[in-house]
Amino acid sequence: MTARGKKTVRDLRRGSRSTLLRRLYFDGPLSRQELGSITGLSGGSISNVTGELLADGLIEECGSVESDGGRPRILLRVAAGRAHLVGVDVGETQVRVALFDLARTELAASDRPLDDRGHDAGHVAELILAGLAEVLERTGTDPGTVLGVGVGVPGIVEQGAVERGGAGYGGVGQGIGSDLGGGAGAVVHGQTVGWDAVPLGRMLRAGTDLPLFVDNGAKTLGQAEMWFGAGRGARHAVVALFGSGVGACVIADGARFRGATSSAGEWGHTKVHVGGRRCRCGARGCLEAYVGAEALVARWGAAPPGGGEKAGLAALLAAAVAGDPAAVALLDEAAEYLGAAIADLVNLFNPERIVIGGWAGLLLGPRLLPGIRAAATEYALRFPREQTEIVLGTLGPAAVTVGAATLPLSDFLDSGGEFPRRADAAAPAGLRA
Repeated sequence: MTARGKKTVRDLRRGSRSTLLRRLYFDGPLSRQELGSITGLSGGSISNVTGELLADGLIEECGSVESDGGRPRILLRVAAGRAHLVGVDVGETQVRVALFDLARTELAASDRPLDDRGHDAGHVAELILAGLAEVLERTGTDPGTVLGVGVGVPGIVEQGAVERGGAGYGGVGQGIGSDLGGGAGAVVHGQTVGWDAVPLGRMLRAGTDLPLFVDNGAKTLGQAEMWFGAGRGARHAVVALFGSGVGACVIADGARFRGATSSAGEWGHTKVHVGGRRCRCGARGCLEAYVGAEALVARWGAAPPGGGEKAGLAALLAAAVAGDPAAVALLDEAAEYLGAAIADLVNLFNPERIVIGGWAGLLLGPRLLPGIRAAATEYALRFPREQTEIVLGTLGPAAVTVGAATLPLSDFLDSGGEFPRRADAAAPAGLRA
């Protein structure tokens, strides 16, 4: 019996595979010599492990570079087509399901609008499963190559039993570490959408045996921006989601701050006006009630009828650009509220970088950013504000979906490239009848 805390040969091998896979994934292509100098692993270990990964089809040779006086050095990279990832964004008006290869290339996507049942949990689960079936069928993807389905949801995710324990999914050199999503045991508390302890993981498990990972949508957005976008390289950061609602992902010393019950980051429900406007959560004076897209469109009151929030917010922006006094005043006020709320983040968490993302943030960001920065400077303590840059996200409106797909990806990298066992080994991988 192995003593507690003592690593076995298998543990060490998995650790070496994980280290090399991560380096190649985030920094590749790299030569074996570069891997040795970066990781500190011996030449023998590098040779053995890369040989295994090549034999498994997880990495591939991709050219060579000249070396000083010796043979050309062969470059290695992760084989993009060896496995697939699914990311799901449960948004305010639709459910988006996307299939990616390991290079994050989107191979297919399914956008399914919420009908008059809105965020009824059963309806949402049906849309996720239907979208999953669609993207697999359209691409002819073998479900056995799918590492898992990551789902970003509105609300707090009570982490359940994960399907294969992993140490976390912090990328090498990416400035972020975290734990896995709740898998088939995930329970979601989404007060703004009427979800009270919804067993979403169990509901999805009834329709698929693919590995499941569930997390808050703002946190998956944060994961994507920290790994691949505007947060890359920072160890202390906040990634803010600005959409119909408002949320945040707080990164402290390279690790995601979750809090005691995984509800940290509900920034949209911090109070900016005591006794102020009624928020969707039922309380008064929440930031979301002043700067969320739904609130802005409702407060403006001049949006084209029947166009939805995105059309309404685009019309509000166009009116402001055209000089409409009401639209200009509303967006100026929103910039000040956001700047003041960001000043609170600066004072509380002392981040080096604050990234504003989400579809509404990216739509309004170019206009609001100067006002946001000015208000943050006015309301924050001077010294920490001088150390904080405020920038827009770079991954576009699909960042939540990409971030959700990183949940199974991180588990795969942690395991050293081990394909997960299916939840029901007796059933065919993929969807259930």
